[in-house]
Parts: sequence; structure tokens; C-alpha cells
Amino acid sequence: MLKELNKNNFDEEIKSGVKLVEFYAPWCGYCKKQEPILQEMDKVWIGQVNTDDNAEVAIKHGINSFPTFLIFSDGKEVERFSGMRDKFDLMNKVMKYVK
Repeated sequence: MLKELNKNNFDEEIKSGVKLVEFYAPWCGYCKKQEPILQEMDKVWIGQVNTDDNAEVAIKHGINSFPTFLIFSDGKEVERFSGMRDKFDLMNKVMKYVK
């Protein structure tokens, strides 16, 4: 399930459970290629932050390349990685934190 995140809902959405968040830019070629892979992962909660529209959220989290993924567990960042990833890599990373 893809959820658009912004400065108004970011903290509330990530505060409980394991959440995968993608920081992307609409002009980024790798981000465009990543999108269909994320859509295939319909059983996983995935938040997306458009950094062009939400620069303050990206700055707060130190984002400087696209796509960048952060995994949160109960509101705390537990892992970060950048670059295009396949579905299996993303699932393996998320599943490390599911209890």
C-alpha cells in the first residue's frame, strides 16, 4: 500500500509499526523505474515523500540522493539505504524488523 507523506502527516504515519519510506524526486529516472516495483508490494505499507514538494521533510532526514529508503520501527529510524532496489531486497530489509 503506497501512502503519500508530507510535513503534515509524516510523524503520525510512522509512529507505530514497521514502515518503509521512499524519498523520491519526480524527475529522477531511477525513482520512476522504482515505482512499479513498489506498486507490486501491495502487502507492505510504503510511504512516499516527494522531495520537490516536501523539501523540509527531506532536509530533516538528511536526504541527498534518490531514491533513498528509510525503515522506521515505532517512529525510530532503524535502517537507511539508497538506490534502486528489487522487490526481494526491499522485502528482506523490512522483514528484519517485523516481530
